[in-house]
Amino acid sequence: MSQKFKAMRGTHDILPDEAPVWRDIENRFVDICSRYGYSEIRIPIFEATELFERGTGFATDVVQKEMYTFPDKKGRNLSLRPEATPSVVRAHLEHSLGRKARVAKYFYIGPMFRYDRPGAGRYRQFHQVGIEVIGTSSPTADAETIQILWEFLKGIGLKDLKMRINTLGCKPCRVKYSEVLRGFLEDKLERLCGDCHDRFERNPLRVLDCKNRACKVVIAEAPDVTAILCDECVEHFDRVKGYLELAKIEFYVDPKLVRGLDYYTRTVFEVFHESAGVDSSLGGGGRYDELVEGVGGPSTPAVGFSAGLERIILALRAEKAPDDTGGGVDVYVAPMGDEATGVAYELASELRKTHAVWLEFDQRKLDRQLRSASKLGARYTAIIGSDEIARNVVRLKDMNSGEQHEVDRGEVAAWLRKHCGG
Repeated sequence: MSQKFKAMRGTHDILPDEAPVWRDIENRFVDICSRYGYSEIRIPIFEATELFERGTGFATDVVQKEMYTFPDKKGRNLSLRPEATPSVVRAHLEHSLGRKARVAKYFYIGPMFRYDRPGAGRYRQFHQVGIEVIGTSSPTADAETIQILWEFLKGIGLKDLKMRINTLGCKPCRVKYSEVLRGFLEDKLERLCGDCHDRFERNPLRVLDCKNRACKVVIAEAPDVTAILCDECVEHFDRVKGYLELAKIEFYVDPKLVRGLDYYTRTVFEVFHESAGVDSSLGGGGRYDELVEGVGGPSTPAVGFSAGLERIILALRAEKAPDDTGGGVDVYVAPMGDEATGVAYELASELRKTHAVWLEFDQRKLDRQLRSASKLGARYTAIIGSDEIARNVVRLKDMNSGEQHEVDRGEVAAWLRKHCGG
């Protein structure tokens, strides 16, 4: 009798009756990323192991325990990708993509691999969607990243969601907090699990990410990072929260949120399915201003997220949400000055309901922003400065004819629908 093969433990087949749901969700993700001005990038399934050791972090559980690592026929150490961010950064550097765009915005879809205990929504080959923004330290980029994840999950029909956010501070803040946390945990080690003993030695922040119930009791008493943040980090986080409020994104601050990877700095965030509890994370991410330099590039700020498709589909089934989930830039929003940034963020959030919108992240002169709008092929540029704010108008420049129109701020969406479609 011939042997009957089965899928390896921790893997699964996506069968013909399931594939349309996957395809629809992926299409929705492509659509929202395109509306925000992101371009797709496809990266190899395996890389040099050192890339993940330096990128993901040698001290992380992912690198220490979960990677599929093997020598090839020439003895080189390779690993199946446990996540996409280091690979995207490697591709960005290898192909000098930073020379083509001051700020690079990527999205990806594909399988990842971790040797983990299989469970509901947890596989050894699993699938993620995600985005990376490379080249800006602006808090508007953090907020946009969070907004895309939130709108994607809401847009496919999920309702029972919670967003939690936190800040880990810059490198000096992290070092200071690690020392504070190490001092707090030192006399409590006997109450922690064996893994947390190792984390205490390698990186005490990892203890905060432990899911062990006994460890959670200890973690609940730990000091918050917010108490030791520098003024610049406080301001950055306050601006992120402010932009999320402008976009009407529901969130709460969880001072114990650290995420499971070593490269995060400042903003971190996570969306979980409320009925399944905090451990049922559907996706999350944060800012990683030191990773690019850590894998051999120049000092470059960046932010991104990933989300697990298997868990998302489980959440859809739990809610009995409908299975049918239903490029180019229409408007480039150009704020002039700090005061205009908040108004611009709110306007962009409103316009994205019907149009593809690119929001400028950083403070740049108008002529440079107009050149960027032209390169992106934007139909209109929405200009907002102190004069426009004072008169409650937005200047809309037709990028083809050069004509400019002043439109009341509350009428911009309707005006664009009439002149630009949507």
